[in-house]
Amino acid sequence: MYDQLQSLADRYEELGELLSDPEVISDTKRFLQLSKEEAGLRETVAVYRRYKEVEKEISETEELLSENLDGEMAEMAKEELSTLKKEKEALEERVKILLLPKDPNDDKNIILEIRGAAGGDEAALFAGDLLTMYQRYSEAQGWRFEIMEANVTGIGGYKEVVAMISGENVFSKLKYESGAHRVQRVPSTESQGRIHTSTSTVVIMPEAEEVELDMPEKDIRVDIYHASGAGGQHVNKTASAVRLTHLPTGIAVAMQDERSQIKNREKAMKILRARVYDHYAHAAQSEYDANRKSAVGTGDRSERIRTYNFPQNRVTDHRIGLTIQKLDQILNGKLDEIIDALIMYDQTKKLEELQENGY
Repeated sequence: MYDQLQSLADRYEELGELLSDPEVISDTKRFLQLSKEEAGLRETVAVYRRYKEVEKEISETEELLSENLDGEMAEMAKEELSTLKKEKEALEERVKILLLPKDPNDDKNIILEIRGAAGGDEAALFAGDLLTMYQRYSEAQGWRFEIMEANVTGIGGYKEVVAMISGENVFSKLKYESGAHRVQRVPSTESQGRIHTSTSTVVIMPEAEEVELDMPEKDIRVDIYHASGAGGQHVNKTASAVRLTHLPTGIAVAMQDERSQIKNREKAMKILRARVYDHYAHAAQSEYDANRKSAVGTGDRSERIRTYNFPQNRVTDHRIGLTIQKLDQILNGKLDEIIDALIMYDQTKKLEELQENGY
């Protein structure tokens, strides 16, 4: 492990030199690529350097204790040694986590899809609550949130809404959100005060670049048609709506939000690319999950992952048994406590797997 860490530290030093090279600076593509690599190594190298410092300080303190110190000095040295050894243990655990195999999608932007599922109007309203929750969380993270497609119900909910979230490490934080989200509350239309249970589903898909996914033009059928809009607006007057169908998988995306056919096609292609990439990745993930123990899956999309109980102001994540009495704050975008717990749980499971396999 330490040989691996030293090689990463050496590479980090090399990257620092390369990024100050005028030739590299003038090559924008290469400069961005190397900058990204350096940023990815920064925390690991910082932890490793601190680990080496702590080891040195432990050695020096032990050497000091071997001398005939007076009572007070000896006591201080022992306390210092105890503190350093605890820090060393913590750094060792942190290094193990930092060396876990990285998910290649972690630093990607995402396509977020939310659908009202079981529960009719109440499920559609809850889909809107989830959309607001992710939008506010994104704002707090400094991410860009753009609604790409929305099917709004008459009472203000969403049958389906698609958004793109762009920024730093978006997928790494939101990838555990895919699944069925259940809400328990008294609907505004309920006169008897009875609690209803409804469900909305969330799908998180990494944005797929062209170089990552081979989608030849011959595999995509393009249909252009007149958009349907309320009140005879402009959408009815031009053939601007676009439907793209990926023939090998049958996945289709229709887009009519923009006046321009070109813009609709661009948006539709982004969503289609993400859905096709996710389709193939999901198939591979399901096969992989069958052979591993990690319980925080991005596995079965119909799996009920979380319950939002309004009467008790409670949110429960069923995968890790986490219950928090802060539903109002969570729906306001304060998701850090849940997301951090999911990341920690997944990392712990992966560490256990590696140890069981002798790594």
